[in-house]
Amino acid sequence: MIGRLAVLLAATLCVSSALADDATVTAVQLSQFAGAGVGGRTQELIFEGGLELRSATDTFGGLSGIGFTSPDGKLAMVSDHGNFVSGQLIYDEHGAPLSLVGVTIVPIQNSKGADLPRAYARDAEALAVLERKDGPAAVRVGFENLTRVADFALENGVPTGPARDVTIPDWLSKTRTNESLEAVCLAPPSSPVAGSTLLLTEGVITGDGAHSAYLLGKSDKGPLSYRSGASTNPTDCAFLPNGDLLVLERGVVLVNFAARLVRIKAADVKPGAEMQGQVLYEGVGGELDNMEGVAVHQTATGQTRITVISDNNFNDWERTLLLEFSLPD
Repeated sequence: MIGRLAVLLAATLCVSSALADDATVTAVQLSQFAGAGVGGRTQELIFEGGLELRSATDTFGGLSGIGFTSPDGKLAMVSDHGNFVSGQLIYDEHGAPLSLVGVTIVPIQNSKGADLPRAYARDAEALAVLERKDGPAAVRVGFENLTRVADFALENGVPTGPARDVTIPDWLSKTRTNESLEAVCLAPPSSPVAGSTLLLTEGVITGDGAHSAYLLGKSDKGPLSYRSGASTNPTDCAFLPNGDLLVLERGVVLVNFAARLVRIKAADVKPGAEMQGQVLYEGVGGELDNMEGVAVHQTATGQTRITVISDNNFNDWERTLLLEFSLPD
């Protein structure tokens, strides 16, 4: 089981006036994962610490996608109830996650600036950060059920304003299920497909059993696919600074949650490819939950961190976990 420090770290959770509620989130610092302490190796990753996040408010949870929106640890997440959940990740003196502060919850808006009208339209599953020369400028969000992709402006690291629709292939927009678009990620300048957006599905399967995917780009545009593990499906993706791709997978084995994190070489992310890669971590059991979101960012010391979050589905028996890892030198 994941070890817990005795101290609970409280942060005030501010919610938008539209939700008309206040609440408190407590962050339980996690000091163990898969037999490794902070700084210890677990398979092909270094565990850098984590948090279990708790709140009594019924609008906190269901976190399905994550991205860092500023160099000082500000982040934005999407909830499958149609909310943006934003805050700032604070680290302790050893560089382990300590708390999530300044949290805000605001409803995601449609293109007319109104809150999303019904549950079918609110199921946000993925979030990626659009970078410009002067830093993060917007977030790109993927939705399932009413399958679509949209951009949202950033103000002080917080997503805001009406949706700006992004054109995606007809075959994807017409896939109206909760196993359609699960992952959206943006290729960095170091990637051979720099600037392209990778769309990765959970349940749209090719004839040979791989997961359908698509690259949106000016010169790098077209279908590709991804080969997942036998018991897991892709649920999010993120690019490393060198252009390599990380794919997070999740599943259920018997009554336990399972997760895999796979690294794909940058050169293998291209139209027409069937992507497969190196397994960095694979596990089943109580140290995991419904792991759904992954992001890559650099800390203030310049270390590249991999951050994974879980979706508690607003159930009392599931947890909201935020885990951080780095890669061995």
